[in-house]
Amino acid sequence: MNYKLGNPDDIPDSVVEQVTMMEGILVASATGGSSDNRVYVTLRQTFMADPIIRDLLPPFVRTYRSLDAFWPYIKNEAGTYAERRQIIGAAFTPLMDHLEGRNRAPSDMSASDALATFDAEGVHVVWAKALARRATDPEGAITVARTLLETVSKRILDEVGQPYDDKDDLPKLYMNAAKALNLAPNQHTEEPIKAILGGAMNLVNGIGTLRNRLSDSHGRGGRLPVKPSPRHASLAVNTAGAIATFLVETYLDREGKA
Repeated sequence: MNYKLGNPDDIPDSVVEQVTMMEGILVASATGGSSDNRVYVTLRQTFMADPIIRDLLPPFVRTYRSLDAFWPYIKNEAGTYAERRQIIGAAFTPLMDHLEGRNRAPSDMSASDALATFDAEGVHVVWAKALARRATDPEGAITVARTLLETVSKRILDEVGQPYDDKDDLPKLYMNAAKALNLAPNQHTEEPIKAILGGAMNLVNGIGTLRNRLSDSHGRGGRLPVKPSPRHASLAVNTAGAIATFLVETYLDREGKA
């Protein structure tokens, strides 16, 4: 990566290259190389302004606003250059994996596109946060998965002019949105359709239960029966994304916007 020492004007446009640049600056600072503090500060401000990237940044980047502040931390963490390189590289792996498209299910892109069409400023932001957290913050991802379904359900109810209470839980919000779109099981007579729609409702209820048992949304009075893992988060996020996309696509088709 070629750029002028200490010149923020030479920061590349690519986010992947920007992250790579920041990692290189931190490695250099931790191993006796040149310290580009101005570039580090500029990159950090840019990353901290993006909620998705911010959540995936190494904790020490979020904490330390300058290389001078970072140095005592890395110095105390490891005594050798090799160990410091390893610590920094491992800390950037979740963010780089996200930016390079790893840890994504095949349905991620189609779900994202459908949600972006519906509400790029609202629903799609929630979906993106859920995707970003699956591998690095399973508990948070489970919480966001439920928020995604709540957001879509409320948006649909707003669009069709149907009121709801802020205290309504997810199953009630989803059922009311499904009824508004003629997606409730009791609105159909064909058994296969009823089974699919009933299964969707069961999945929504399951996400609510999973979130209550495993997520970070409630205080815990005792030991959790199961520690949330990336596979739990993937289950919740992928299921929520599929159902949310189904709702959005049904609404767009009904309104002739598909």
